[in-house]
This record gives sequence, structure tokens and C-alpha cells, in this order.
Amino acid sequence: MKTILMGTAALFATTTIAAATTVESCNRTVTFDAVPERAVSNDVNLTEMMLVLGLADRMVGYTGISGWKTLDEEMRAGVEQLPELSAKYPSKEVIIGADADFFFAGWNYGMKVGGEVTPETLEPFGVQVYELTESCTHIMDKDKASLDDMYNDLLNLGAIFDVSATAEELVEGYKADLADFTGSLETGDPLRVFVYDSGEDTPFTAGRYAMPTALIEAAGGQNIMDDFEKSWATVTWEEVVERNPEVVVIVNYGSVTAEEKRAFMMNNPAFADLDAVKNDRFVTLEYVEATPGPRNIKAVKTLAEAFWSE
Repeated sequence: MKTILMGTAALFATTTIAAATTVESCNRTVTFDAVPERAVSNDVNLTEMMLVLGLADRMVGYTGISGWKTLDEEMRAGVEQLPELSAKYPSKEVIIGADADFFFAGWNYGMKVGGEVTPETLEPFGVQVYELTESCTHIMDKDKASLDDMYNDLLNLGAIFDVSATAEELVEGYKADLADFTGSLETGDPLRVFVYDSGEDTPFTAGRYAMPTALIEAAGGQNIMDDFEKSWATVTWEEVVERNPEVVVIVNYGSVTAEEKRAFMMNNPAFADLDAVKNDRFVTLEYVEATPGPRNIKAVKTLAEAFWSE
């Protein structure tokens, strides 16, 4: 018997027994009697997790990317032999029609609470679901976002697809890289940081349970919405002004560019007194860096450089 415990994430332990593999997926225990052969992943960051584990040959396609985002050269090369089955969230028919036996998705990452695509609606069709750990906050209590969430998903996927050695090597490499970087990082008092995802009338941002909170903390900052008991959600501009961020992190994706988001804040008189605006302190993360996935360590380095290079 092999047990993997992820620090504070013992809730998400993985156990492999004989030919069957059992993982904790949010509030469910899921047993895989065989390695999935026809997997589908949703969203760019989840798909990249599959790719770094070398699982493209176990996939029949992916969903939920081109409707909102573009693939960079690295990702395009990784999925060139795979079809995109749905530009946005897939329907149940899309997944079943692909003869899938596995769906890697999350709550608000391809599935919605009470929606037509859930672990329960897919189970009768022989499709097993593994849920993105960060997204579990939508259906259960969990700790604030942590890089352990991402590590946990890689290790669980490694167990499910019988590539645990690859997953463990990746995770140990990420941890060592981050430890080396943060160990030599010279910081001051934590900077006040606001994550600007989208929206002009009301901003969509990252709360306590979204990955940017963990990335910002690793880089020596503090998310000004750290007490916002949500993952990704909408707040008011009044709250942002009151908390006066020193740095704004822009999440880049969709039809509104990062530069357009920056210009909106820089040119709006309502934000003129924000420290971040007065000092023009903006940093951009690509969506695939700001959400749980293999590029999270790079994201920490990007944030730290922006926070402390001055």
C-alpha cells in the first residue's frame, strides 16, 4: 500500500492498492480499476497538467480553451494531435460522444454546481471525474489556496495514470526550484496586491481560495482580498480603493488585453490616488500562470521580480 500525503492537504491523500487506485477528489473517494485510456481535460491549465505528465497519448481531446483563451507555442505543440471537443464548457453529449472514460475538470473549470456535467451525471456513462483541488471550495470547506493544491493534483493524476514516478519527480523539482528562489529573495513588508482579472463596472478578482493568493504570498506580497471568502468572484471598486493596493496583478486572457486593463485603471480618476496607479506598478500574469498548473513557479518569480526589483 502506498500513501501520499500533501502537507496540510492530508484530506486529499492518494492510496494505491494492488491494481486499483483510489484518490480523494474534493468530497468524493474515487477508485480506478484500470488506467484511463480516453481522457478529456478542460481548460488550458488542467490540460497542461496532463501534458507535463506525458499523458497526451491517453487523451481523446480537450475542452474549454479557444472560447476564451489562445494557446502559446508550447501548448499548441503539446495538443496538436488532439481535437478541441468544445470551445467553452462541454455538454454531457460532447464528453459521451467522444467515448471518454475520464474527465479532468473543476467547479467553474468545466463543471457548474447543479449543471448538466458533474461527476454524478457522467458516472452512468462510464466517465470518471477527477476534480481540480483549488475548485473544491465551491462544494466543501477547504483551506485557503496553496501551491500544495497544484502539487496534489499532479500526484493524484500520476497515481490515476500509473505515472507516479514522473509526477513525484516533477513535484519535487517544483518544490526545490521554489525553495531555492524564495530562499535568496530579499523582501520587505508584504506588499498590498490586487488581482484584476476582468470587469469595468465591477472587478472580477481572486479571493482567499484562488491560486493567485498563494502565488502572491510566495512572492512576498499579500492579496488585499485575502479575507474574501471566495475563489474567483466579483467585488466592488469601492473595496479596492479602500484597501489601496500598492501593486495590481493583471490576469491576461480574453478579448480585453492586459494593456487595456492597465489603461482603464490608469486613466480612471476614481483610481488616481491608489498607490499602484500613482507609481504605475502593474504586473501581468497569463491565465495559465495564474491558475493551478505547471507554470505556477514561474508566476511566483514574475511576481517577485515586479514586487522587489525596485
